[in-house]
Amino acid sequence: MSGIRTPISTLAAAAQPASTEIPAPLIPLLSSLTSIIYTIEHLFNKIPGSPIIVRYIKSSYQDDPWRSVLELFLLAFAIRTVLKGRTRGEGEGKSFIKLTEKEIDELVDDFNPLPLADDPTPADSFTLDTVPTIYGPNGIKVKTAANGKTLLNLATPNWHGFIENDKMKQVAIETLGQYGVGTCGPSGFYGTIDVHVKAEADIASFIGTEASIIYSQAFALVSSAIPAFAKRGDIIVADRGVNFGIHKGLQISRSNIKWYAHGDMKDLERVLQSVERERKRKGGKLTKKFIVAEGIFENDGMLLDLPKVIELKKKYKYRLILDECQSFGMMGAHGRGITEHFGIPATEVDMILGSMANGLATGGGFCAGSQVVCQHQRINSSASVFSASLPAMLATCASAAIDILKTQPNLMTSLQANITIFRQQLSKLEAGGPGSEQKLISIPSDMNSGLIHIFLLDPPDSLEDEELLLQDIVDEVSNTSNLLITRSRRLRSQEVFEPEPSLKICVSGFMSKKDVESAGKGLKAAIVKICGSLIRLGLIDFVSEHYVVLG
Repeated sequence: MSGIRTPISTLAAAAQPASTEIPAPLIPLLSSLTSIIYTIEHLFNKIPGSPIIVRYIKSSYQDDPWRSVLELFLLAFAIRTVLKGRTRGEGEGKSFIKLTEKEIDELVDDFNPLPLADDPTPADSFTLDTVPTIYGPNGIKVKTAANGKTLLNLATPNWHGFIENDKMKQVAIETLGQYGVGTCGPSGFYGTIDVHVKAEADIASFIGTEASIIYSQAFALVSSAIPAFAKRGDIIVADRGVNFGIHKGLQISRSNIKWYAHGDMKDLERVLQSVERERKRKGGKLTKKFIVAEGIFENDGMLLDLPKVIELKKKYKYRLILDECQSFGMMGAHGRGITEHFGIPATEVDMILGSMANGLATGGGFCAGSQVVCQHQRINSSASVFSASLPAMLATCASAAIDILKTQPNLMTSLQANITIFRQQLSKLEAGGPGSEQKLISIPSDMNSGLIHIFLLDPPDSLEDEELLLQDIVDEVSNTSNLLITRSRRLRSQEVFEPEPSLKICVSGFMSKKDVESAGKGLKAAIVKICGSLIRLGLIDFVSEHYVVLG
C-alpha cells in the first residue's frame, strides 16, 4: 500500500506478457476494482495509528509468516462467531426428538420429584417430641407447662444467675429504649455502633489481649473464624472430641486435617512429629499450621491440658485456636477461662473464641487476640461480613456482665462450691468413686466444670435404645424431683465422630446449696431406679417403655 495511484494500463502491461493483450471488456472491470482498492486504502490511511498497523503486518509477514496465517484464521473465526446466531433454534440438533402434545402430557403426569426432606425416622420423631418448652421467663426456676409445676433448671448454661440479674435487666431496658431492637446491617457496613466498640474493648481488657471482635452468634463465630485464616493446603491438627461448630469450620476451610486422640497429649505430639516428617520428605514447603482444641469440651466437659499444648505449639511452630465457648465465664478466678485457670497469659494463645450466650447470658460470640487477627476477620470472616451485627442490648449487657465478674469474685467461689456438692451426690455411682454401690455411670467432665456430662457404664447396644434410656431418666427426675435436665442433642450422621449419648447438666452458682444437694440426690435416685435395680435383678436388658425381657 504505497498510496500512489497506478494507471490501469500500466498495471495491465506489468501483469501480462508483451504478447498478451487485455481483452477490452475486462478493462472497465479492472478499472473499477482499482478505484475501490484506492478508496479503501485512502480511508484506511486516515485512521489514527494505521501506519503502525501496516508496519506490524509487513514485519510479521517477513519475520514469521505462519503467525500471520494464524492471526488471519483467528480474525476470520472471530468474525464468524459474531455473525453466527448465539443459540440454535428449537428442534435443531442430531439428538433432538420431537414429542407430541400427548407424549408431553404423559411425561408430566409420570414425573415424580424427590421430596425436599425425607420423612422423619422414629428417632427423629422421638427427639422432636422430647424437646421441652419453657413457659414464662427463663432462669433458675422454670415451668414447662402453662399451669405446671416449677422445676429447678439444670439444662441452661447460667453459671452465675445473669439471666435473672436485676442490674443486667435494667441495662437491657435502658439500651432498648435508646437504640431500639437491632442494627439491621452487617458490622462492616452500617451495623457498628458505639456500644459494640465498647463491648469489644471490655472483652479484650478482661481477657488480657490486644483486641477482640464480636459476632452475632457463637456457632457462626466458630465455623467462620477458622476458614478466615486456614485455607486449602494448610495443616490443622485437631482434637477428635471437638464440637460440631469446629467440625463445620474445619470442613469449610478445606485444609489438610490431622486428628489426634481426644485429650491425649502424647498422641498430639506424635501427630505433630509425623506432620513435620512428611513436610521434610516433600521438600519442606512452608505452610500455615494450626492446633484447634476446646478449653472445656462441649461433648463431655473434659478440660484441655493447656500448658502442654502451649509447649508443643511453640516447639513445632504452630498457631493455637482455642475454643472457650464453654469455659469462658465458668473457669478461672474471675471467669476469664482456662488461661486464667492455668495462670497462662492470654497472649500465649493466638485466637481465643468465646460465647457471650453461655458465659455472659446475653448473646453472640467473640474472638480475642492481636490487632492483626481481629482486623483480618472484619474483612475476611463470612459471619462478620455478611451477618447483621449484634443487637445493642446484648452488647451492653455483655459489658455489664464483665463488670460484675471483675468486681464480684465470690461468684466463681459459689459456682465451684455448688459443682462440688452436686458431684459428691453422684460419686458413689461413678466408676472409680467411693462406696460399694453399683457403678452405673461415668463422668469424664473436669471437677471444676459447671458443664457435666453423665454417661452410662453399661449402655444398650444401639444408640437409639441408649437415647430412650436416658430420656427415661430425664422424665423420672422431672416427675419425682422437680428437676429440668436434658440429654445431649446430636446431629446424627452429620458428626465426623459420633459422640456417645449422655445426660447434660449445667450447675449454677446462683442456686442455693440445698437445691443443688437435693438435685444431686434426685438424679442419683432416678439413675438407680431406671438403670440399677432391674438390671441388678437381671430381669431386663434395657429399661424404658420398650422393655426387653431376658429369658
